[in-house]
Amino acid sequence: MNIKLTLNYSPNFNPKKRKASQIKFIIFHYTGMTTDSASLNRLTNSQSKVSSHYLIKNNGEVVMMVPDLYIAWHAGKSYWKNFKSLNKNSIGIEISNPGHNLRYKKFSKKQVQSILKISKFLIRKYKIKKKNILGHSDIAPNRKKDPGEKFPWKFLSKHKIGFWHNLSTKVLKENRKKKINILGKKNFYNNLSKIGYLIKSPKEIKKDKYLNLVSKAFQRRFRQELINGEIDQECLLISHNLAKKLN
Repeated sequence: MNIKLTLNYSPNFNPKKRKASQIKFIIFHYTGMTTDSASLNRLTNSQSKVSSHYLIKNNGEVVMMVPDLYIAWHAGKSYWKNFKSLNKNSIGIEISNPGHNLRYKKFSKKQVQSILKISKFLIRKYKIKKKNILGHSDIAPNRKKDPGEKFPWKFLSKHKIGFWHNLSTKVLKENRKKKINILGKKNFYNNLSKIGYLIKSPKEIKKDKYLNLVSKAFQRRFRQELINGEIDQECLLISHNLAKKLN
């Protein structure tokens, strides 16, 4: 791998090794902390009960905390298509960023370059499909917002990391905020289910609230200019385009 790794091991992982064939996903996170050192402390503290395989610092330095074949504790209660609790099938990559509660900011150019390098290496090594490269909010929309709307999903997709729609900016802008009917909304959620999102609300949350959070997770990923949880014609078009591409 053409990338320098620093080692700083976390005690937070399952001691039993998994098979390489079990690794099917890459999940991106932001740390939600103001400094690299605070992020490292949390991810390597046995009391925190959280970890990831890699941390990308603000300067682009990549820290390995849990070797790939061990299960790190980064995804928590999560769902995608037929998968539950994605820790066992994924590699978690944390990226240093204060997050939505602490002055969320753009990811640095050096961080993005490191994301490209580490992702390409892992994709090749474990034959990870583009459709299985996700954000934490994709797999846990009722709990998480990361890596958020400033994460460069469109740019990464041009380098075959993750997936994106192929609709023009003109078409998108023309359909933004255009209202849709009940059938259109139903089609939107059907499309999200085809893409991989869990549409059935967990027991602890009301259906309407959950669907609003799923819509926001979708927007943070694929319509980053406007995150309002409201489904318009633009969202419907994007969801249809992606569902068609992925199935």
